[in-house]
Amino acid sequence: MSTSRTPAEITLQAKAAAHSKWATTDPVEGTAAARAAFLDRFELQVDPDGVLDPAERSRRAGHARKAYFASLALKSAQARRKSAAPGSDAA
Repeated sequence: MSTSRTPAEITLQAKAAAHSKWATTDPVEGTAAARAAFLDRFELQVDPDGVLDPAERSRRAGHARKAYFASLALKSAQARRKSAAPGSDAA
């Protein structure tokens, strides 16, 4: 017979596991694979067939990455402006 856990218990267990991991793991090493995968997506975006010179692929990937973060900044600014507008539900 298994007992089901509440969402709050699941959250607390996940928090405990995360804290245990980061107590024994260097954060740079612990996130290296995720960082590499994130950066690789831009190289795949600009050169899906892998035909570009590595230097050109890297240059283009750098611009794709900057465009991605500029887009996030724009969306953030628009959301802040919307929430600050008169009549919005933001406090």
